[in-house]
Amino acid sequence: MSSEASAVWNECLRVIEQHVSEQSFSTWFKPINPVKLDGTSLTIQVPSQFFYEWLEDNYIQELKLAIKTTLGQSGRLEYAVVVDRGNSSNSPIAVSYPQGNHGNKKPSSQPVQEQKTTPFEMESLGAEALTKSNLNPNYTFNTYIEGDCNRLARSAGFAVATKPGITSFNPLMVYGGVGLGKTHLVQAIGNEIKNGPEDKFVLYVSSEKFVNQFMDSIKDGNVKSFTNFYMQVDVLIIDDIQFLAGKDRTQEMFFHIFNHLHQSKKQIIMTSDCPPRDLKGLEERLLSRFKWGLTADLQMPDFETRVAIIRRKMQSEGIFIPDDVVEYLAYTVDTNVRELEGILISLIAHASLNRVEISLQLAKTVMKNIIKDIETEVGIEFIQKAVSEYYGINQDDLKAKTRKKEIVVARQVAMYFSKEFTNHSLKSIGYHFGGRDHSTVIHAVTTVNDLIETDSTFRNSVNELKKKFKMRSY
Repeated sequence: MSSEASAVWNECLRVIEQHVSEQSFSTWFKPINPVKLDGTSLTIQVPSQFFYEWLEDNYIQELKLAIKTTLGQSGRLEYAVVVDRGNSSNSPIAVSYPQGNHGNKKPSSQPVQEQKTTPFEMESLGAEALTKSNLNPNYTFNTYIEGDCNRLARSAGFAVATKPGITSFNPLMVYGGVGLGKTHLVQAIGNEIKNGPEDKFVLYVSSEKFVNQFMDSIKDGNVKSFTNFYMQVDVLIIDDIQFLAGKDRTQEMFFHIFNHLHQSKKQIIMTSDCPPRDLKGLEERLLSRFKWGLTADLQMPDFETRVAIIRRKMQSEGIFIPDDVVEYLAYTVDTNVRELEGILISLIAHASLNRVEISLQLAKTVMKNIIKDIETEVGIEFIQKAVSEYYGINQDDLKAKTRKKEIVVARQVAMYFSKEFTNHSLKSIGYHFGGRDHSTVIHAVTTVNDLIETDSTFRNSVNELKKKFKMRSY
């Protein structure tokens, strides 16, 4: 930029600053860069076409006044618009102020008035905004257990929290199934930034709330305030982005907010139930932007991570749980973190209300009341009971070390059905059969499949048992 253009634009800013709010000045005028001064024609660069149109629609009077005051009646203002592809070499859009306007736009003929306060501007007033981030203070990196299932996402999240908007992880997209810790992780990032040395405006919002706010702003005529509010955010965390699917107007608004924040080096963090390539009902231009940064997935926690989660919960609650109960819970609940924590809370409540010690038997009782897989549907215990009755053996023999042929066959059949009718991992199935290794389960399943193919008598017995389990599943 030339020094003359910079000096003239600084004079324009001094005029504009007197007629707009501090938030509007910071959001809409500070990002503008003066490019050149040619006589009485000043060229400024704006981040996007949307940015240019917003200035023309909402701040034309302030710009007219600034150009007239600084360059006189013959002053002209030209825009160099940076398009979405990042190409800044576009032909300037010429606009003469105060004589005329660009294209068919009709500037407001009303004098500059003090802006009315709207609900969004009420939320975004200085320090008050920093206290309304919608973050749960309990969601921190200290309470987020790291494991192989989440190591990449956690490491990337911590890097973002250390240097928001500066790393290449912008946007950061975290995806995974229900209850795997997406919300915990992104809010931990937000809390780390908010509690850092810089005063950053961090905002966490669900996509559902974002949609409702936008619809309300249209109904109440506050779209300008809605946009102002979101465009001054330093770190935007939006949860469950997949729920924007099919909402075209909301996607259009989010697209422009995303562009502005990203071009202003503000951090964007999103969660989804699937990777961007699998999101349906979202515009392609949005999906392409979601892929600009880093996409990290969260997987189901492994056994060691589940044990660590249980022990951290024990520590936070100040309780003791025997090791055999910890292992039982970690092996049995291998779906997601939310379900595991829910069962722990129920177990603690049962022990406290009944004034009894936490034991393996109590844990099994609590589990039967909560997890469908254990009682209402086919579970490992039900399979063991049915198979042992069919073969006329003791159920405990399935877990014993005995190598008697009839027991080995029954054990292998029970493992086979546990693999087919439950969601337990191989490691979990092995645990429920006397702490056996997952390779034993694999061998059992392979053996049963081979016998089904070669032995018609064995095949008939397996099919008879299978009918019982299928009826139980309905």
